[in-house]
Amino acid sequence: MAGEQRGSRRSGLGQAGDSRHHAGHLTACPEPALLDPEVHVESFRQAREARRLELVEDYVELIADLIGDGGEARQVDIAARLGVAQPTVAKMLKRLAEDGFVQQRPYRGVFLTEAGQALAEQSRERHRIVERFLCALGVSPEIARRDAEGIEHHVSGETLEAFRRFAEAHSDA
Repeated sequence: MAGEQRGSRRSGLGQAGDSRHHAGHLTACPEPALLDPEVHVESFRQAREARRLELVEDYVELIADLIGDGGEARQVDIAARLGVAQPTVAKMLKRLAEDGFVQQRPYRGVFLTEAGQALAEQSRERHRIVERFLCALGVSPEIARRDAEGIEHHVSGETLEAFRRFAEAHSDA
């Protein structure tokens, strides 16, 4: 009984909320009571790395979009689109320059390096795949666009490929 209570508390779902009890076909991924420490470490490491890269990817993708739309990306425009203060943008642009993703030119704005452009294209493609997957599930395009913005950074290559295959198999085209 104590183990059952512990299991219910751990999952945050009672048996009524556990999909394994409603649809037996959803049991493909077993859920152990407690993961091996090495597996736990790797899961949290992957999540921390995704969070670290999330801002970098968002910035380079936005910079690419601004350059594509108006020929340049200015700090003030980046701040306005991200809803952050200009000093926050300045700090991030310094980091992006140090990491080799952007070049800042006085009185001309911010430009992507070759590495920055490649990262922006990769991030944009990840976003497209996740967005198409969510739409294939029946999520409205507006919600899919918003949700994809967070999900795109946190899925593995394997999961992203599964999303792509599912979306292609369920597209209206």
